[in-house]
Amino acid sequence: MSAAGTLALAAVESFGATGPSLPAGPLLAATAESVGAGPAFIGEGPAFIGEGADWEFVFRNADYLGVGALLTIGLTVASILLGFLVGFPAGAVEVYGDGYLKRAVNVAGIVLRGTPIVVILIVMYFVVGVPQINLGVVSISSAMTAGILGLGLRSAAYQSQIFRATLSSVDAGQLEAGRSIGLSRFEAVRYVVVPQALRRSIPGFQNEFTIVLKDTSIVFAIGLAELLTRGYDLFSEQTTAVLEVILFISAIYFVLTFTTNRALDYLGRHYAIPEGESA
Repeated sequence: MSAAGTLALAAVESFGATGPSLPAGPLLAATAESVGAGPAFIGEGPAFIGEGADWEFVFRNADYLGVGALLTIGLTVASILLGFLVGFPAGAVEVYGDGYLKRAVNVAGIVLRGTPIVVILIVMYFVVGVPQINLGVVSISSAMTAGILGLGLRSAAYQSQIFRATLSSVDAGQLEAGRSIGLSRFEAVRYVVVPQALRRSIPGFQNEFTIVLKDTSIVFAIGLAELLTRGYDLFSEQTTAVLEVILFISAIYFVLTFTTNRALDYLGRHYAIPEGESA
């Protein structure tokens, strides 16, 4: 007999000693055994994560989540490209610039890196008031534009530090060697330093891509229905499917992150500077 059954039997016997008498025999034994057995449904059957009906609900709405995934991918790619276009020149200014321009870039980077991304997005959308962009075939809503600008500028602040470090990692003697064969300072930086710096920046760029991908979930603050927001809409509709929806969304994020990281790993190996040829 289990511990719970023993306690129940002792309780029944003590009750019989102080209060009304209970019939002994099969009824008493059956009562104790049923208490000791515990709930019959615990531990029975195969162990599954979630309910079949809830998984059916998730798969039935997979296309709804797919639209959110496409929006997440578009936001990530556009923000990374904007971050590169702004961050690389900013990193070069921090290494080779001077005067007011260098100080302005430093201050802007510190402000963007020190401000929460949700605050940047709200300022872009509600304070700056980014307009809708019409490209003829498609139009980009003001919320989408604000999301790209907010995520892109925040990414640029971090990418500038990646490129600052990789530009500084190239030995100054290589820049001097370029100048000695008749290249201007700009040409020496462009043809000698930058190709090596870009190759060395791939690991840091890989990490930044993953961060921006996950930061796209914050655009719910300005009304964009990306992947996580659409998932919230689904389990608000069917509250029993919260776990299933979250697992499905996590799987999508994992596939996106894993695929991108493996692709960047390949690029890193393919364009790695041969050992012994870099300083």
